[in-house]
Amino acid sequence: MTDPAIFREYDIRGTYGRNLFDDDAYAIGRAVAQALRARGGRRIAVGRDGRLSAPALEAALVEGLRDGGLDVVRIGVGPTPMLYYAEASMQEVDGGIHVTGSHNPRDDNGFKIVFFGGALFGAEIQRIGLLAAGVAAAKRSGVAGELGAGEGVASEGIGGDLVHRGAVEGQDILPAYVARLVDGLLPGLWDKAGDLRIGWDAGNGAAGPAIEALTALLPGEHHLLFTQVDGHFPHHHPDPTVEANLADLRALVASRHLDFGVAFDGDADRIVVIDGRGRSILGDQLLALLAQDLLLDCPGAVILGDVKASQAVYDRIAALGGVPAMGPAGHSLIKAEMKVNGAMLAGETSGHIFYKHRFYGFDDALYAAVRLIAAVSRRNGSIADWFDELPVCFNTPELRFPVAANRKRAVVEEVAARLAAQGARVNRMDGLRVSCDDGWWLLRASNTQEMLVARAESTSEAGLAALVAQLDAELAQSGVSRSGASGV
Repeated sequence: MTDPAIFREYDIRGTYGRNLFDDDAYAIGRAVAQALRARGGRRIAVGRDGRLSAPALEAALVEGLRDGGLDVVRIGVGPTPMLYYAEASMQEVDGGIHVTGSHNPRDDNGFKIVFFGGALFGAEIQRIGLLAAGVAAAKRSGVAGELGAGEGVASEGIGGDLVHRGAVEGQDILPAYVARLVDGLLPGLWDKAGDLRIGWDAGNGAAGPAIEALTALLPGEHHLLFTQVDGHFPHHHPDPTVEANLADLRALVASRHLDFGVAFDGDADRIVVIDGRGRSILGDQLLALLAQDLLLDCPGAVILGDVKASQAVYDRIAALGGVPAMGPAGHSLIKAEMKVNGAMLAGETSGHIFYKHRFYGFDDALYAAVRLIAAVSRRNGSIADWFDELPVCFNTPELRFPVAANRKRAVVEEVAARLAAQGARVNRMDGLRVSCDDGWWLLRASNTQEMLVARAESTSEAGLAALVAQLDAELAQSGVSRSGASGV
């Protein structure tokens, strides 16, 4: 049976061979076909990352999509944003699915889904899960033959309707995608960008070939690390928000005296920057830098951060004449929020950067890297100097600690009740963001893992210690300890 736990808030994620199998991919394909056809969709793009389990999962997924009556365009191995680009740019393509484990452990994998330009999340993902469970039940009851008829032959759909098996074709969209990325650097900046020396770390993830093609077209001097796609991830795991995974890029920037370096996660929808002094610039800080450049073109633009972002980022956006807005954490949720408030740029602390300005509004770390090159090219000074302009804050990394699935949201609600009784200033947009005189702390349930997530920030080291102590005291009253928490 398909494990309902793999259907998360905005993705489908599991561990291959434990709670995610090829049969699940087939069932998900049938379910997605049913859901997309119900909206009038008939054609879908499919891509995958470089994980060892991705080819088998993709093959089963495609069979399910075709048995469900969808025509399939296979775009091959590449970053998730390339799949988003295919869905947005290809005629008569109504949706897209990328088989990807993103930044998660090597044996994990899953699916990111988009219909008609909008990422599926929440109730839509749960609906896919229910439909997939129906496929699994039908197979157990011996209806599998009716569900999957032969080439071009009508078969019975999940709801009893007759559908024709869809066709499949392959398209190499990488050249067009890379050309669209290059458009992020306007011609007037080409000469200035030629003076930059940049390091790129693909982490053996799916972005490697795209980075090779992109840097071959861009001006400047480029030094590449680990661009061969390898699901064993032999050099380091492709999660750039973990400091240990940045060691190779940091060493490259130092040894070659580069202006800066950029690192990507396994499917290249997240970016972290290393400045010329070896400091890591996370997503919320990068948003502040990119916002300054965007506001030159779009004065007064709405710029969206997530609930985990530093207050200094929101203050900086406002000081530059922008309109700061806060949204919930999660790439699908941020994209939906951008459509609501008309944001031209958005960013998550985890490294997702979303450009609506001159782009499509989805998270693309490679495009963000090109726009960073453009931003640096039209200002005086380095990224390191630019970074120094941000106010000094003292903050924890994102702290993640395991809590049982049936307790993680309950703990947040228990803490919320106690804070309400105390009259605390609390933003409930996504978990709890508690404002204090000299900073804030955050507690929220992870949408993708059996964990709680916390972060704190203050204007002083002593203030940060006090905020963390307050957080720990609240957790202790609910029987939770951060012992063994991982900083991400």
